Amino acid sequence: MNNEQILSKDLEGKTALVTGGTKGIGKSIADRLANAGAKVIVTARNVPNDGENKHHFIAADLTKPEHALSLAQQISEQYGGVDILINNVGGLTTPGGGYSTLTDKHWEDELQLNLLAGIRLDRTLLPKMIAQKSGVIIHISSVAAKQPLWNLNLAYAVSKAALSSYSKALATELATKGVRVLTVSPGATRTPLMEGFIQDYATSAGIPVEEAFSQLLSQIGGIPMGRMAEPDEVASLVHFLVSPGAAYLTGTNYAIDGGSLPVV
Repeated sequence: MNNEQILSKDLEGKTALVTGGTKGIGKSIADRLANAGAKVIVTARNVPNDGENKHHFIAADLTKPEHALSLAQQISEQYGGVDILINNVGGLTTPGGGYSTLTDKHWEDELQLNLLAGIRLDRTLLPKMIAQKSGVIIHISSVAAKQPLWNLNLAYAVSKAALSSYSKALATELATKGVRVLTVSPGATRTPLMEGFIQDYATSAGIPVEEAFSQLLSQIGGIPMGRMAEPDEVASLVHFLVSPGAAYLTGTNYAIDGGSLPVV
């Protein structure tokens, strides 16, 4: 019996939107929520080309305000709104090397992708949640928000730290309105984006991929569990947080990092 067979259908009747939902963590979350009974919509900049997408896909570049509005309008017309919003879209797009390598454009692009995309989508979809006095929003942040690496991910870490702070404030504002807001902060996760990042680091440093991975791990103090997370493990946490079993949880930031954050 596989995991799909033993999953309870605790999300029957719910409609969920997963941004960046065509690959990596986003795809795993979308599949997991669908297996739990939710009707799932996914969005990304480009149509998936693997032929495996089984959810309703709407193309949108959420760094553009007009795309967020169009997405919300399409969802409103076809579904009436969403019960679950997973703000997963994001990524590291800026060069390493520290403050002197980052231009205003680098900072603006990273903030648009990792912070403002989620904020503007919340703004367009929240009114329906508030009106129905129920809903769950999950912001996918990163442990980098608490452990930035100046030479590798400075702008990304700062943008994710801002997302985590915004998520906490929004949770407090909406707590009496029936809408829960939570943050999930993955550590190193085995996704195409992470594998590409490690490969690029290895190439730029002129070292084997295995050595590059080891060097990157040493900068964060290693991972006590000795491996990266799998996307399905992050999806499992997200599923619980949007389920009825987590009804009293809001405003919390959940790190899923194999114990790598060196803080209590």
